[in-house]
Amino acid sequence: QRLSELLFVDRSTVVRWETGSRLPDALLIARIAQALGVDVSVLLGAAAEKAAEKPAVIMVDDERIILAGGMPVLEEVLPDAAITGFTRPSEALAFARENRVALAFLDIEMGKTSGLDLCRELLAIHPRTNVIFLTAYREYSFDAWETGACGFLLKPISAESVRKQLSHLRYPYGGLA
Repeated sequence: QRLSELLFVDRSTVVRWETGSRLPDALLIARIAQALGVDVSVLLGAAAEKAAEKPAVIMVDDERIILAGGMPVLEEVLPDAAITGFTRPSEALAFARENRVALAFLDIEMGKTSGLDLCRELLAIHPRTNVIFLTAYREYSFDAWETGACGFLLKPISAESVRKQLSHLRYPYGGLA
C-alpha cells in the first residue's frame, strides 16, 4: 500500500507487478528504485534472475494472427512460464540453442519449413522438450505422432484444450498452474 502511495498508482497495479502479470515501464522502474532506496540495476538484476527461473515455452506459427490469439491463451494457462512467440522457425531454433525449451507449440505448415522437421530439430537440441503440434488440419495428426511429440491441438486453441494437452506431457514441467 505504501509503495502505491509513493508512486501515485493503484494498489492493484503494485499487486500486478508483484505477481508478474504486468511490468512497470522504465520511468516507473526508476521511481520504484528511488522509493525503495536502491539502484535501478538491483531491481533489473532481480527481474533477470526471476525470468531465468521460469521454464521457457515457445509458440511457433508463421501467421502473426495465430500468435496474437494463442499467446494470451498460453499466458493464461502457464502464468509461471517465460513464453516467447516466433513466426520464423530459424529464430525458434536459435532461441532453443541458447535456452532450455521445456515446451514447444508448433504449427505444422510454415511455408518452406515443416513443423514436423522443426520438432525433430528441437528434440535433437534437447530430447526432453515437450512438443505439442498446432494445426487446422486433422489429417496431420498421424504424421505428428511419429516425430516424438506429446500432443496435438486444432486451431484456434483455447485454455481448456491447452490444459487437456498439458496432462499428457512426457517430461515434468514446472510452469503448470
